[in-house]
Amino acid sequence: MGTPEFASECLKSLVEANMNVVAVVTIPDKATGRGQKTHISPVKAYALQQGIPILQPLKLKDPAFLEELSSYQADLQIVVAFRMLPFEVWNMPRLGTFNLHASLLPKYRGAAPIQRSIWNGETETGVTTFLLDKDIDTGDILYQEKVSIEPTDNAGSLHDKLLSIGAPLVVKTAKDLFQNRIPRHTQNTTSIDHLPSAPKIFKEDCYLNFGETAELLALKIRALSPYPGSIACLKSSKTGQIIPLKIYESSVSENLPKTYQQGTLLSDNKHFLKIVCKNGSSISLKKLQLPGKKILSIEEFLRGFPLDSLHPFCCVDVMNN
Repeated sequence: MGTPEFASECLKSLVEANMNVVAVVTIPDKATGRGQKTHISPVKAYALQQGIPILQPLKLKDPAFLEELSSYQADLQIVVAFRMLPFEVWNMPRLGTFNLHASLLPKYRGAAPIQRSIWNGETETGVTTFLLDKDIDTGDILYQEKVSIEPTDNAGSLHDKLLSIGAPLVVKTAKDLFQNRIPRHTQNTTSIDHLPSAPKIFKEDCYLNFGETAELLALKIRALSPYPGSIACLKSSKTGQIIPLKIYESSVSENLPKTYQQGTLLSDNKHFLKIVCKNGSSISLKKLQLPGKKILSIEEFLRGFPLDSLHPFCCVDVMNN
């Protein structure tokens, strides 16, 4: 059961390990883009290539779906990047249902563990396989594997690292569950409120506030790159127009005199664009994107978008008002 590439690669690993995948469950097809072309999930695309039966329920409690799912008589269900399952679904197989989660549980329960771990400045994360129960990401832990988070990692590169260890771990977990040779470790939920979580990221979370330090903003930019992208706002001093600018890569630059106002732009209009942040810290932008345009290096951006007539960057509060 899954939707994105992360899930399809795990499915591929199961098939290549000669596991008997009797069916896949994924989201319904969607019409997207200006032409409203039908988009299918990566999991469905791979299942079609392999001739694996596909289930795409609108509602997971639909009696017709539950009856069809039950007809496959699966011994085990595996969930990777899918929806929260009702009891009727996860309790169906004789061996239960396990999930691959992109964090070292019990830390970073929730929908965005990859992004939140970078955002919070973690230097280590990993993947966890665990059995589903009635609450989100709280079931018994089966296996865990760790990876380091390097200063150069963003959400895209960390995703790939976790996938490289996650897909083999899914196969190992499935095989060992069939052999009944996995030690199960109950998660400690008594201190859950004190652990970092991984709530879903919404558009309003993506705006950059230059009242924060450059170090914190650099972490946020890495955490939201390449998707959905951090957003800063340029305001024209001539028209007052606010232009949302997506930032994909940056670096912490030198500290500047505190007389500079937060959000001030500093640029030679050729090679660099720096933004003044909290306490005189500054951030240097490396890759960015104007609405409807392609991602550009800072040199490419400055060649086509001189900054002489622009007011300093505005933060999200200005944007919302």
